[in-house]
Amino acid sequence: MISLTPLKTLENTEFRNLLSGRFFLIIAFRMLATLLGWWVYQLTKDPLAIGFIGLSEVIPAVSTALYAGHVIDMNEKKKMLLICNYAYIFLIGLLLIPAFLGGQMSLSGRQTTYFIYGIIFCTGIARAFIGPILPSMIPNIVSKEELPNAITLNQATFLTASVCGHALGGFLIGLITVKFTLLVVLGCMFVASLFFWSLRKQQSVQENRHLEVWESMREGIAYIFNTKEILGALCLDMFAVLFGGAVAMIPVFASDILKVGAEGFGLLNAASDIGSMCIIVLLSFIPLRKNQGKILLATVAGFGLCIIGFGLSQMYWLSFGFLMMSGMLDGISVVIRGTIVQLKTPDHIRGRVLSVNSIFIMSSNEMGQFESGVAAKLMGVVRSVVFGGTMTVLIALLVGRTVPKLRKMEY
Repeated sequence: MISLTPLKTLENTEFRNLLSGRFFLIIAFRMLATLLGWWVYQLTKDPLAIGFIGLSEVIPAVSTALYAGHVIDMNEKKKMLLICNYAYIFLIGLLLIPAFLGGQMSLSGRQTTYFIYGIIFCTGIARAFIGPILPSMIPNIVSKEELPNAITLNQATFLTASVCGHALGGFLIGLITVKFTLLVVLGCMFVASLFFWSLRKQQSVQENRHLEVWESMREGIAYIFNTKEILGALCLDMFAVLFGGAVAMIPVFASDILKVGAEGFGLLNAASDIGSMCIIVLLSFIPLRKNQGKILLATVAGFGLCIIGFGLSQMYWLSFGFLMMSGMLDGISVVIRGTIVQLKTPDHIRGRVLSVNSIFIMSSNEMGQFESGVAAKLMGVVRSVVFGGTMTVLIALLVGRTVPKLRKMEY
């Protein structure tokens, strides 16, 4: 039976403003990721160089994530969100220097690439904070009864923005070039900040205020390791996406294997997000009622099989189809994982738990990008993608066997 109850959550004006701000922020992030992958590959023609984009961001992000969680739980969240937003605008603005003045400054492709790595290293610090802040604000904006619906709508917003950002990034690169696409990215980040200004202040929970930094960080880590459902879900996500990150090699497939240019690259880059968006919209009306743990394991294994299919395909629309199907399966797993983490986490520790969650996410995505670059260098692009998909299937089977609480999880 179809239910419209998730849409009632959108009657909350503050929640709508949070989603609107996140929508424009994620569009900017996805356009930037698309732009940087294309830009760096055109500068270097080296798949490994794409991998170093992810490594440049994940090192500072993971290194500072635990401290970021402590700071988020101890301080007012709206102020921190705005600081991080404007820090991103400043840092990405610096990329305009090589984009517009690189020729006049006689910058080589290698010098421009190193400059990009340096900027992305700095944005990694800002990402360590902004990643956990947004989801940690949701439980204080909506009621506990509306929280599962809010999480689903939050993920739908994220994926809709991802689709728009990936596709728009590729389209704009072909239409107005990299340097003017960077201006659009900055514009989207600024619009996001306007929505964030309208949010209410969220003070830290009183019981957090006397915790020392190390004690606070230890408490967050201990809670995750003692809650097997959360630990199992995070490990599954980290290792599955780490090896199944075929998206990192899409610039190579689009440019050298499928030969579809910047426009085809943008659409191909958005394929998995299109699939995720479609399935999450469906889940907004027909939520999962039972056996969520088993469904999570099955969808991750299916995701791995789709990545194998993408690696073997040499037809553009077949490749698009495999990526879209992988996105549909990943969308289901994202909703289940996000709901498990939010429902199982007390409010006073939410920032720290979500920061550890962000470590797993960043480790899987950005380290997956680096792993894909290294594997492509060693094994070739096609073999590396097939290997990654195979490892994802095996990891899903292993986690299902070793973490029975996750397998039996229902909410």
